[in-house]
Amino acid sequence: MGRFLAAVQFLTIVPASRGGPPARGAVFFPLVGAALGAAAGGIRLLSARVLPTSIAALLALSFLILVTGALHEDGLADVFDAFRAGRTPERIQAILKDSRIGVYGATALFLTLLLRWQAIEFLDGGAIPVLAAAVGASRGAMVVFAAISRPLGDGLGKSFCMGLHPPLVILTGLQAAALPFLQGPMAGIAALCGNGLAIALARSYFHRSAGGITGDCVGAVGQICEVATLLAFLCLRFT
Repeated sequence: MGRFLAAVQFLTIVPASRGGPPARGAVFFPLVGAALGAAAGGIRLLSARVLPTSIAALLALSFLILVTGALHEDGLADVFDAFRAGRTPERIQAILKDSRIGVYGATALFLTLLLRWQAIEFLDGGAIPVLAAAVGASRGAMVVFAAISRPLGDGLGKSFCMGLHPPLVILTGLQAAALPFLQGPMAGIAALCGNGLAIALARSYFHRSAGGITGDCVGAVGQICEVATLLAFLCLRFT
């Protein structure tokens, strides 16, 4: 129960005083993410009965942002502001610590929100299982990415990376990989390839540019993997 509460405490704004460090609950990240996604899918379906589908999708996305405290969105914006060509590792770390959002960060945040919103709009009757798979898989991908990356600095990201143990990381990764397969083998393979590629490319880029990762990098990868999974499902549907 303590591990589960730690996952709830880190991934949501729900108070869980007995949770503990985020790494303690990493094995439950996919489960908590799947629950959040399923709830958002339910909002999408129920709202669509009385509202246009675009508004219903926006309400579902708003729920995801509010219930998570926009933590990962903030990480995505900070990463895109910091990691620009030609910047030194020291400059990158300084920008990551700055709470202000620049043009690059705002643009990245706008585009990912737009992609998520439009993807949710086209889910129709499959909103609950697809969002459960996408949000759950992306939270598990964060754990795998953190486990195979070199921590940078002394913040929450470092403590999260250092607190992950291989057996739990493997179990978390298997859960994250399995969730999209509930939509069928092709959906599972597409999501697995997309998320695996995102993790590999992000790790390589962050290590080359700054020498490691921070907590913002972990949040950014979570957002990217969520978008990648949603787009993978939509590509299969429309082809």
